[in-house]
Amino acid sequence: MSHPGVTTESRLVRMLLIGTAGLIVGLLLLMPLLAVFIEALRKGWEVFLASLHDEAALSAVKLTLTAAAVSVPLNTLFGVGAAWAVTKFRFKGRALLISLIDLPFAVSPVIAGLVFVLLFSPHGWFGRWLEEYDLKVIFALPGIIIATMFVTFPFVARELIPLMAAQGSDQEEAAVTLGARGWQIFLRVTLPNIKWGLLYGVLLCNARAMGEFGAVSVVSGHIRGETNTLPLHVEVLYNEYQFSAAFACATLLALLALVTLGIKSAIEHFTGHRHHGRH
Repeated sequence: MSHPGVTTESRLVRMLLIGTAGLIVGLLLLMPLLAVFIEALRKGWEVFLASLHDEAALSAVKLTLTAAAVSVPLNTLFGVGAAWAVTKFRFKGRALLISLIDLPFAVSPVIAGLVFVLLFSPHGWFGRWLEEYDLKVIFALPGIIIATMFVTFPFVARELIPLMAAQGSDQEEAAVTLGARGWQIFLRVTLPNIKWGLLYGVLLCNARAMGEFGAVSVVSGHIRGETNTLPLHVEVLYNEYQFSAAFACATLLALLALVTLGIKSAIEHFTGHRHHGRH
């Protein structure tokens, strides 16, 4: 039963809109996802498992997890700090900081990768200094982590800024009057209020970190078994016409997407019920 005043469209129009949306979702999202699993299992479970146990595949998985394990916590710290600064204080450059947080959304990941090559390659701006200290950034793990951090650092901050702005600072100010200090205020007042938004931002950040392709592709050098993350490994296998192996590795990324979607829906469901329960 429709709610009065919500919509005035006829039943036919509503059915056409819902049907069109369902058709687009099916064609653009569900069918490609289903095709990945079908192609991965086309030659049987033995080929599928062998592809995942390949030495290069295991190295790609390890590198992907390592890059995410470093970049996500660092971006979480940055996101919380940036959101706290933007919402709790007024200072010169506040608008600029907000704009810079959104920069990775506006810059192509490939361009970002090229910038890091310009900065950290042997012939780059800092190349001579890095060579003096025998530090390798480009075509190595540090470059992959830096590129991953760049493309993922807005997610946590962008989830927390509107949330913390809407909550205001009344509770923190009350805690100050009661004698609480900075860390006590954050741990006992701020963090409980933002924990679901923080988890949501971390979840999106982690999903993007593991699935990033463009920026990582530029700085990695595509060294098989050393600097290829899982998305890059899938591309290499596909270009070598190893389609079953490519789709087998792609299922790991697809499963990550499904798990992320499930957790995201659970968070939205829980926070929605909690919000309505307070009213």
